[in-house]
Amino acid sequence: MAEPPSPRPPSIDQMVRGLAPTGLPHPLLVDLAREAVAAGDPASAEERAVRLRRSLLGRVINATGVLIHTNLGRSPLPFTSTGSYTNLELDLETGRRGSRQANVSGLVARLAGAEAALVVNNGAAALLLVLSSLAAGRRVVVSRGELVEIGGGFRVPEVMAASGATLVEVGTTNKTRLDDYAGAGSDQDTALILKVHQSNYRVVGFTSEVGVEALSRLGPPVVYDIGSGLLDSDTPWLAGPPPPWLAGEPGARQALQNGAALVTFSGDKLMGGPQAGIIAGRAELVEACARQPLARALRPGGLILEALQEVCLSYLRRHCVPFWRMATLPVDELSRRADCLAKSPDAKDWSVTACRSVPGGGSLPGVQIDSAGLCTPGDRRAALLAAAVPVLARVQDGHTFIDLRTVDPAEEPDLLAALGGAARP
Repeated sequence: MAEPPSPRPPSIDQMVRGLAPTGLPHPLLVDLAREAVAAGDPASAEERAVRLRRSLLGRVINATGVLIHTNLGRSPLPFTSTGSYTNLELDLETGRRGSRQANVSGLVARLAGAEAALVVNNGAAALLLVLSSLAAGRRVVVSRGELVEIGGGFRVPEVMAASGATLVEVGTTNKTRLDDYAGAGSDQDTALILKVHQSNYRVVGFTSEVGVEALSRLGPPVVYDIGSGLLDSDTPWLAGPPPPWLAGEPGARQALQNGAALVTFSGDKLMGGPQAGIIAGRAELVEACARQPLARALRPGGLILEALQEVCLSYLRRHCVPFWRMATLPVDELSRRADCLAKSPDAKDWSVTACRSVPGGGSLPGVQIDSAGLCTPGDRRAALLAAAVPVLARVQDGHTFIDLRTVDPAEEPDLLAALGGAARP
Protein backbone atom coordinates (compact mmCIF):
# COMPACT_ATOMS: atom_id res chain seq x y z
CA MET A 1 0.00 0.00 0.00
CA ALA A 2 1.49 3.32 -1.07
CA GLU A 3 2.30 5.90 1.62
CA PRO A 4 0.36 9.18 1.42
CA PRO A 5 2.35 11.99 -0.16
CA SER A 6 4.10 14.38 2.21
CA PRO A 7 2.32 17.71 2.62
CA ARG A 8 3.77 20.44 0.49
CA PRO A 9 5.69 23.12 2.43
CA PRO A 10 3.97 26.49 2.51
CA SER A 11 4.89 29.09 -0.05
CA ILE A 12 7.90 31.16 1.07
CA ASP A 13 6.33 34.21 -0.54
CA GLN A 14 3.12 33.69 1.39
CA MET A 15 5.03 33.24 4.65
CA VAL A 16 7.00 36.43 4.04
CA ARG A 17 3.81 38.42 3.44
CA GLY A 18 2.53 37.18 6.77
CA LEU A 19 5.71 38.33 8.50
CA ALA A 20 5.65 41.85 7.02
CA PRO A 21 4.09 43.46 10.17
CA THR A 22 7.36 42.77 12.04
CA GLY A 23 8.92 45.60 10.03
CA LEU A 24 12.02 43.59 9.11
CA PRO A 25 13.49 43.99 5.61
CA HIS A 26 12.24 41.55 2.96
CA PRO A 27 15.57 39.69 2.52
CA LEU A 28 15.72 38.90 6.25
CA LEU A 29 12.12 37.65 6.23
CA VAL A 30 12.93 35.35 3.32
CA ASP A 31 15.88 33.92 5.27
CA LEU A 32 13.73 33.37 8.36
CA ALA A 33 10.95 31.68 6.37
CA ARG A 34 13.42 29.35 4.71
CA GLU A 35 15.05 28.53 8.05
CA ALA A 36 11.66 27.65 9.54
CA VAL A 37 10.76 25.40 6.60
CA ALA A 38 14.17 23.72 6.66
CA ALA A 39 13.69 23.00 10.37
CA GLY A 40 10.38 21.30 9.58
CA ASP A 41 8.47 23.91 11.60
CA PRO A 42 7.04 26.60 9.30
CA ALA A 43 4.91 27.93 12.15
CA SER A 44 8.09 29.01 13.96
CA ALA A 45 8.80 31.70 11.35
CA GLU A 46 6.90 34.38 13.28
CA GLU A 47 8.68 33.57 16.54
CA ARG A 48 12.02 33.69 14.72
CA ALA A 49 11.15 37.09 13.25
CA VAL A 50 10.11 38.51 16.62
CA ARG A 51 13.30 37.18 18.22
CA LEU A 52 15.46 38.74 15.50
CA ARG A 53 13.60 42.04 15.70
CA ARG A 54 14.11 42.23 19.44
CA SER A 55 17.82 41.46 19.08
CA LEU A 56 18.35 44.67 17.09
CA LEU A 57 18.94 48.05 18.73
CA GLY A 58 15.68 49.70 19.73
CA ARG A 59 14.04 51.96 22.28
CA VAL A 60 13.57 50.72 25.84
CA ILE A 61 12.26 52.32 29.01
CA ASN A 62 14.74 52.43 31.86
CA ALA A 63 12.72 52.04 35.05
CA THR A 64 15.61 50.65 37.10
CA GLY A 65 16.60 53.93 38.75
CA VAL A 66 20.15 53.48 37.45
CA LEU A 67 20.80 56.85 35.80
CA ILE A 68 23.94 55.89 33.87
CA HIS A 69 23.05 52.36 32.75
CA THR A 70 25.92 50.71 30.90
CA ASN A 71 23.68 48.05 29.31
CA LEU A 72 21.39 50.78 27.96
CA GLY A 73 24.07 53.01 26.44
CA ARG A 74 24.80 54.92 29.66
CA SER A 75 23.54 58.52 29.57
CA PRO A 76 20.52 59.39 27.39
CA LEU A 77 21.30 62.03 24.78
CA PRO A 78 19.56 65.31 23.87
CA PHE A 79 20.44 64.73 20.21
CA THR A 80 18.95 63.26 17.04
CA SER A 81 20.96 63.44 13.83
CA THR A 82 19.26 64.90 10.74
CA GLY A 83 21.29 62.56 8.56
CA SER A 84 22.53 65.43 6.38
CA TYR A 85 26.08 66.31 5.42
CA THR A 86 28.04 68.33 7.97
CA ASN A 87 31.25 70.35 7.85
CA LEU A 88 33.02 67.58 9.77
CA GLU A 89 36.43 68.23 8.19
CA LEU A 90 35.70 71.34 6.17
CA ASP A 91 36.92 74.82 7.03
CA LEU A 92 34.00 77.02 5.98
CA GLU A 93 36.24 80.11 5.95
CA THR A 94 38.69 78.75 3.39
CA GLY A 95 36.62 76.01 1.74
CA ARG A 96 39.51 73.62 2.34
CA ARG A 97 39.93 70.56 4.47
CA GLY A 98 39.86 71.31 8.18
CA SER A 99 40.13 69.39 11.44
CA ARG A 100 37.29 67.32 12.88
CA GLN A 101 38.59 68.20 16.34
CA ALA A 102 38.77 72.00 16.06
CA ASN A 103 35.27 73.15 16.99
CA VAL A 104 33.95 70.48 19.36
CA SER A 105 37.25 70.21 21.22
CA GLY A 106 37.22 73.96 21.72
CA LEU A 107 33.80 73.74 23.39
CA VAL A 108 34.98 70.94 25.67
CA ALA A 109 38.08 72.93 26.61
CA ARG A 110 35.92 75.97 27.40
CA LEU A 111 33.70 73.94 29.73
CA ALA A 112 36.64 72.27 31.48
CA GLY A 113 38.68 75.46 31.85
CA ALA A 114 41.49 73.93 29.74
CA GLU A 115 43.86 75.45 27.22
CA ALA A 116 42.99 72.69 24.74
CA ALA A 117 41.15 69.39 24.48
CA LEU A 118 41.08 66.30 22.30
CA VAL A 119 38.20 63.84 21.80
CA VAL A 120 38.76 60.11 21.28
CA ASN A 121 36.37 57.17 21.27
CA ASN A 122 36.25 56.27 25.00
CA GLY A 123 37.84 56.91 28.38
CA ALA A 124 40.30 54.03 28.19
CA ALA A 125 41.46 55.29 24.80
CA ALA A 126 42.09 58.74 26.28
CA LEU A 127 44.43 57.34 28.92
CA LEU A 128 46.12 55.01 26.42
CA LEU A 129 46.79 57.88 24.02
CA VAL A 130 48.21 60.12 26.77
CA LEU A 131 50.59 57.44 27.99
CA SER A 132 51.63 56.42 24.46
CA SER A 133 52.26 60.03 23.45
CA LEU A 134 54.01 61.36 26.54
CA ALA A 135 55.58 58.38 28.33
CA ALA A 136 56.44 55.56 25.90
CA GLY A 137 59.75 54.02 27.02
CA ARG A 138 59.77 56.09 30.21
CA ARG A 139 58.54 55.80 33.80
CA VAL A 140 55.07 56.69 35.07
CA VAL A 141 54.54 56.88 38.83
CA VAL A 142 51.21 55.60 40.23
CA SER A 143 49.94 54.89 43.73
CA ARG A 144 49.28 51.20 44.40
CA GLY A 145 45.87 52.23 45.69
CA GLU A 146 44.96 53.59 42.25
CA LEU A 147 45.84 50.62 40.02
CA VAL A 148 42.19 50.12 39.26
CA GLU A 149 40.08 47.85 37.11
CA ILE A 150 36.75 49.02 35.76
CA GLY A 151 34.08 47.29 33.66
CA GLY A 152 35.16 45.35 30.60
CA GLY A 153 38.50 44.33 32.12
CA PHE A 154 40.16 47.75 31.73
CA ARG A 155 43.15 47.68 34.11
CA VAL A 156 45.60 50.53 34.53
CA PRO A 157 48.71 48.27 34.54
CA GLU A 158 47.63 46.60 31.29
CA VAL A 159 46.87 49.89 29.55
CA MET A 160 50.24 51.19 30.70
CA ALA A 161 52.01 48.11 29.34
CA ALA A 162 50.22 48.51 26.00
CA SER A 163 51.33 52.14 25.83
CA GLY A 164 55.02 51.25 26.22
CA ALA A 165 55.36 53.17 29.48
CA THR A 166 57.03 51.65 32.54
CA LEU A 167 54.84 51.38 35.61
CA VAL A 168 56.40 52.54 38.87
CA GLU A 169 54.23 51.66 41.89
CA VAL A 170 54.51 53.71 45.07
CA GLY A 171 52.87 53.55 48.48
CA THR A 172 50.54 50.80 49.63
CA THR A 173 46.99 49.76 48.82
CA ASN A 174 45.49 51.95 51.53
CA LYS A 175 48.12 54.65 52.19
CA THR A 176 50.29 56.65 49.82
CA ARG A 177 52.19 59.74 51.00
CA LEU A 178 53.85 62.62 49.22
CA ASP A 179 57.30 61.26 50.09
CA ASP A 180 56.46 58.06 48.19
CA TYR A 181 55.87 60.05 45.02
CA ALA A 182 58.83 62.37 45.62
CA GLY A 183 61.32 59.53 45.82
CA ALA A 184 60.15 57.93 42.58
CA GLY A 185 59.39 61.17 40.73
CA SER A 186 62.90 62.57 41.14
CA ASP A 187 64.30 60.05 38.63
CA GLN A 188 65.22 61.87 35.41
CA ASP A 189 63.53 59.13 33.39
CA THR A 190 60.13 59.79 35.00
CA ALA A 191 57.78 61.18 32.36
CA LEU A 192 54.55 61.56 34.32
CA ILE A 193 52.81 61.19 37.64
CA LEU A 194 49.45 59.51 37.10
CA LYS A 195 46.59 59.95 39.54
CA VAL A 196 43.48 57.80 39.06
CA HIS A 197 40.17 58.69 40.68
CA GLN A 198 38.39 55.86 42.50
CA SER A 199 35.28 56.39 40.40
CA ASN A 200 33.75 52.92 40.82
CA TYR A 201 34.87 51.86 44.31
CA ARG A 202 35.81 53.30 47.68
CA VAL A 203 38.65 52.52 50.10
CA VAL A 204 37.67 53.64 53.60
CA GLY A 205 39.16 53.45 57.06
CA PHE A 206 42.92 53.68 57.62
CA THR A 207 43.69 55.44 54.32
CA SER A 208 45.48 58.43 52.84
CA GLU A 209 46.14 59.77 49.37
CA VAL A 210 47.92 62.77 47.90
CA GLY A 211 46.02 65.54 46.14
CA VAL A 212 46.79 66.99 42.73
CA GLU A 213 48.02 70.31 44.09
CA ALA A 214 50.80 68.69 46.12
CA LEU A 215 51.74 66.30 43.31
CA SER A 216 52.03 69.15 40.81
CA ARG A 217 54.90 70.67 42.81
CA LEU A 218 57.11 67.60 42.41
CA GLY A 219 58.22 68.34 38.85
CA PRO A 220 56.85 65.77 36.37
CA PRO A 221 53.51 66.66 34.74
CA VAL A 222 50.51 65.24 36.61
CA VAL A 223 47.88 63.42 34.56
CA TYR A 224 44.63 62.98 36.49
CA ASP A 225 42.23 60.35 35.17
CA ILE A 226 39.04 61.58 36.82
CA GLY A 227 37.06 58.86 35.04
CA SER A 228 33.46 59.85 35.72
CA GLY A 229 33.62 63.09 33.77
CA LEU A 230 32.29 65.81 36.05
CA LEU A 231 33.14 68.99 34.15
CA ASP A 232 32.90 71.42 37.06
CA SER A 233 32.22 70.54 40.69
CA ASP A 234 30.41 73.90 41.09
CA THR A 235 27.74 72.66 38.59
CA PRO A 236 27.03 76.15 37.17
CA TRP A 237 24.48 74.61 34.76
CA LEU A 238 22.12 73.88 37.68
CA ALA A 239 19.79 76.53 39.10
CA GLY A 240 20.82 75.79 42.69
CA PRO A 241 23.93 74.57 44.48
CA PRO A 242 25.57 71.22 43.67
CA PRO A 243 23.50 68.29 44.99
CA PRO A 244 24.83 66.87 48.28
CA TRP A 245 25.48 63.45 46.77
CA LEU A 246 28.11 65.01 44.49
CA ALA A 247 30.37 65.98 47.41
CA GLY A 248 33.98 64.88 46.94
CA GLU A 249 33.67 64.13 43.22
CA PRO A 250 36.58 65.80 41.36
CA GLY A 251 35.71 68.21 38.57
CA ALA A 252 37.87 68.63 35.48
CA ARG A 253 38.01 72.41 35.92
CA GLN A 254 39.11 72.17 39.57
CA ALA A 255 41.71 69.47 38.81
CA LEU A 256 43.34 71.71 36.20
CA GLN A 257 43.16 74.75 38.49
CA ASN A 258 44.91 72.72 41.18
CA GLY A 259 47.86 71.94 38.94
CA ALA A 260 47.04 68.87 36.82
CA ALA A 261 48.73 69.15 33.43
CA LEU A 262 46.05 66.97 31.82
CA VAL A 263 42.77 65.38 32.83
CA THR A 264 41.16 62.41 31.11
CA PHE A 265 37.55 61.28 31.49
CA SER A 266 34.56 59.64 29.82
CA GLY A 267 31.94 61.60 27.93
CA ASP A 268 29.00 59.29 28.66
CA LYS A 269 28.97 59.32 32.46
CA LEU A 270 28.52 62.47 34.56
CA MET A 271 29.06 64.63 31.49
CA GLY A 272 25.86 63.12 30.10
CA GLY A 273 27.10 62.81 26.51
CA PRO A 274 27.86 60.05 24.00
CA GLN A 275 30.54 57.41 24.43
CA ALA A 276 33.76 59.37 24.10
CA GLY A 277 37.04 59.97 25.85
CA ILE A 278 38.28 63.46 26.66
CA ILE A 279 41.87 64.68 27.07
CA ALA A 280 42.01 68.28 28.34
CA GLY A 281 44.70 70.53 29.73
CA ARG A 282 47.94 72.14 28.62
CA ALA A 283 47.94 72.94 24.91
CA GLU A 284 51.41 71.55 24.11
CA LEU A 285 50.61 68.21 25.76
CA VAL A 286 47.24 67.92 24.03
CA GLU A 287 48.95 68.71 20.72
CA ALA A 288 51.53 65.98 21.36
CA CYS A 289 48.66 63.52 21.83
CA ALA A 290 46.98 64.73 18.63
CA ARG A 291 50.20 64.18 16.64
CA GLN A 292 50.64 60.61 17.86
CA PRO A 293 49.80 58.15 15.02
CA LEU A 294 47.51 56.23 17.36
CA ALA A 295 45.24 59.28 17.58
CA ARG A 296 43.80 58.55 14.14
CA ALA A 297 42.85 55.01 15.14
CA LEU A 298 41.15 56.30 18.29
CA ARG A 299 39.31 59.28 16.83
CA PRO A 300 35.50 59.41 17.01
CA GLY A 301 33.12 59.59 14.07
CA GLY A 302 30.93 62.45 12.99
CA LEU A 303 27.80 61.27 14.83
CA ILE A 304 29.68 61.19 18.15
CA LEU A 305 31.11 64.65 17.58
CA GLU A 306 27.69 66.03 16.62
CA ALA A 307 26.16 64.58 19.79
CA LEU A 308 29.02 65.84 21.95
CA GLN A 309 28.71 69.30 20.42
CA GLU A 310 25.00 69.45 21.29
CA VAL A 311 25.74 68.40 24.87
CA CYS A 312 28.45 71.07 25.19
CA LEU A 313 26.13 73.75 23.79
CA SER A 314 23.43 72.66 26.25
CA TYR A 315 25.85 73.22 29.12
CA LEU A 316 26.86 76.64 27.81
CA ARG A 317 23.20 77.63 27.37
CA ARG A 318 22.53 76.50 30.95
CA HIS A 319 20.09 73.89 29.65
CA CYS A 320 20.12 70.73 31.73
CA VAL A 321 21.22 67.69 29.76
CA PRO A 322 18.97 64.64 30.41
CA PHE A 323 21.25 63.08 33.03
CA TRP A 324 21.28 66.18 35.22
CA ARG A 325 17.58 66.84 34.73
CA MET A 326 16.72 63.31 35.88
CA ALA A 327 19.28 63.28 38.69
CA THR A 328 17.96 66.48 40.26
CA LEU A 329 14.19 65.96 39.95
CA PRO A 330 12.49 66.68 43.29
CA VAL A 331 11.05 63.60 45.00
CA ASP A 332 7.69 65.39 45.40
CA GLU A 333 7.38 65.67 41.63
CA LEU A 334 8.16 61.97 41.19
CA SER A 335 5.59 61.08 43.88
CA ARG A 336 2.90 63.10 42.08
CA ARG A 337 3.64 61.26 38.84
CA ALA A 338 3.50 57.92 40.65
CA ASP A 339 0.11 58.83 42.16
CA CYS A 340 -1.30 59.62 38.72
CA LEU A 341 0.01 56.39 37.21
CA ALA A 342 -1.33 54.29 40.07
CA LYS A 343 -4.88 55.50 39.29
CA SER A 344 -4.77 54.03 35.79
CA PRO A 345 -6.57 50.70 35.21
CA ASP A 346 -3.36 49.38 33.66
CA ALA A 347 -1.57 49.88 37.00
CA LYS A 348 -4.27 48.35 39.21
CA ASP A 349 -1.79 45.84 40.69
CA TRP A 350 0.84 48.50 41.39
CA SER A 351 1.15 50.80 44.39
CA VAL A 352 3.11 54.00 45.01
CA THR A 353 6.40 53.50 46.83
CA ALA A 354 9.56 55.33 47.87
CA CYS A 355 12.75 53.99 46.32
CA ARG A 356 16.40 54.85 45.82
CA SER A 357 18.10 55.69 42.52
CA VAL A 358 21.84 55.36 41.90
CA PRO A 359 24.16 57.22 39.49
CA GLY A 360 25.56 53.95 38.09
CA GLY A 361 27.93 53.49 35.16
CA GLY A 362 31.06 53.26 37.30
CA SER A 363 30.52 56.63 38.97
CA LEU A 364 29.80 57.80 42.52
CA PRO A 365 29.93 54.37 44.19
CA GLY A 366 27.69 54.02 47.22
CA VAL A 367 25.63 57.12 46.39
CA GLN A 368 21.85 56.76 46.58
CA ILE A 369 19.31 59.40 45.59
CA ASP A 370 15.84 59.46 47.10
CA SER A 371 13.18 58.68 44.50
CA ALA A 372 9.61 57.44 44.04
CA GLY A 373 7.79 55.01 41.79
CA LEU A 374 5.57 51.95 41.74
CA CYS A 375 5.92 48.43 43.09
CA THR A 376 4.03 45.13 43.00
CA PRO A 377 4.61 41.72 44.61
CA GLY A 378 6.53 39.12 42.63
CA ASP A 379 9.00 39.25 39.76
CA ARG A 380 7.44 40.88 36.66
CA ARG A 381 10.67 41.58 34.78
CA ALA A 382 10.13 39.00 32.02
CA ALA A 383 6.63 40.27 31.25
CA LEU A 384 7.78 43.89 31.24
CA LEU A 385 10.64 43.07 28.85
CA ALA A 386 8.15 41.36 26.52
CA ALA A 387 6.16 44.59 26.06
CA ALA A 388 6.02 46.37 22.70
CA VAL A 389 8.38 48.94 24.20
CA PRO A 390 10.44 46.86 26.65
CA VAL A 391 10.60 48.10 30.23
CA LEU A 392 13.56 47.34 32.48
CA ALA A 393 12.62 47.20 36.15
CA ARG A 394 14.36 45.87 39.23
CA VAL A 395 13.41 43.27 41.81
CA GLN A 396 14.12 43.65 45.51
CA ASP A 397 12.73 41.84 48.56
CA GLY A 398 10.31 39.86 46.41
CA HIS A 399 8.79 42.95 44.74
CA THR A 400 9.19 44.51 41.31
CA PHE A 401 10.00 48.22 41.38
CA ILE A 402 9.46 50.92 38.74
CA ASP A 403 11.67 53.91 39.59
CA LEU A 404 10.30 57.01 37.87
CA ARG A 405 13.52 59.03 38.18
CA THR A 406 14.83 57.33 35.04
CA VAL A 407 11.49 57.38 33.15
CA ASP A 408 10.75 60.42 31.02
CA PRO A 409 7.14 61.68 31.37
CA ALA A 410 6.73 61.24 27.60
CA GLU A 411 7.35 57.50 28.09
CA GLU A 412 4.51 57.03 30.57
CA PRO A 413 1.85 55.88 28.02
CA ASP A 414 4.18 53.09 26.86
CA LEU A 415 5.02 52.31 30.50
CA LEU A 416 1.33 51.93 31.35
CA ALA A 417 0.79 49.66 28.37
CA ALA A 418 3.64 47.45 29.63
CA LEU A 419 2.24 47.45 33.18
CA GLY A 420 -1.14 46.34 31.86
CA GLY A 421 0.46 43.53 29.90
CA ALA A 422 2.39 42.43 32.98
CA ALA A 423 -0.72 42.28 35.18
CA ARG A 424 -1.17 39.26 37.43
CA PRO A 425 -3.44 36.60 35.90
